[in-house]
Amino acid sequence: MSNGIGSRGITTSNQPNSRIKVFGMQLRAGYELIYSFPQPTPIILVVNIHDSRASDIVVPDRLTTEPPIPIASYRDAFGNRCHRILAPAGRLRLSADGVIRDTGRPDEIVSAARQDAVQDLPEEILVFLLGSRYCETDLLSETAWQLFGGTAPGYPRVQAICDYVHNHIAFDYQNARATRSAAEAFNERTGVCRDYAHLAIAFCRCMNIPARYCTGYLSDLGTAPPFAAGDFAAWFEAWMDGRWHTFDPRNNVPRMGRVLMARGRDASDVAIATTFGPNTLEYFRVWTDEIPGGEIPGTD
Repeated sequence: MSNGIGSRGITTSNQPNSRIKVFGMQLRAGYELIYSFPQPTPIILVVNIHDSRASDIVVPDRLTTEPPIPIASYRDAFGNRCHRILAPAGRLRLSADGVIRDTGRPDEIVSAARQDAVQDLPEEILVFLLGSRYCETDLLSETAWQLFGGTAPGYPRVQAICDYVHNHIAFDYQNARATRSAAEAFNERTGVCRDYAHLAIAFCRCMNIPARYCTGYLSDLGTAPPFAAGDFAAWFEAWMDGRWHTFDPRNNVPRMGRVLMARGRDASDVAIATTFGPNTLEYFRVWTDEIPGGEIPGTD
């Protein structure tokens, strides 16, 4: 698999004072979900591009429903934009189709980022050190220290965790399970992107590194075919040197075209759809496609 650095990424010359070119792009990102409900059913949806990317949005990814129904919006405890609807009995189509600008840069690597001492962490970060529904720090702490206690603190330790998780879990859509936890993923050695993220998050927290779960869109830019069917992606962020850093143990290489939708302690905080009644998901489609864009001038 490509490391995501190429014609659409960052190019440099070996010459002193060479210009760095960053090729910009526009991404079309959206989804179509069709549910069937035997009775009126409340739903909470977390399906919008995160407000941290608001300045990049060209065409808003507005939620639309067929048939049209009222949509109420609110922000959850983590600052994610959420919607509440009452699905009528029968079929309901949920969709959005937005356009967002992206730099085309792959995920940033900051190898020198240091691990912050727990006593120095901001209060709002402390929750991301604790165990959560899918990240059982109590069950994995001893294993984490056995595996990673000898690694260098900070960025190298988190990368060592990602390397281990990437190699330990075999990706398999057929073995996806909504209830699988980090400890179960560790023992079963199979799963999908959310399982990679949960296990890496749990290991980080066991090593006193705050980590939070992320979900969103991820393009295939910079990767070699064949391409997998479109889906929402999961990764995580680790707190080091006073800020959050992106890690993706499923792919474990810098990727381009990553578009955040929501953050939380684990997948239970940022489920795309939480339904309060019986339902059947009849159709599911997600896309993150490049729209040809222009070059963003570099600087000396």
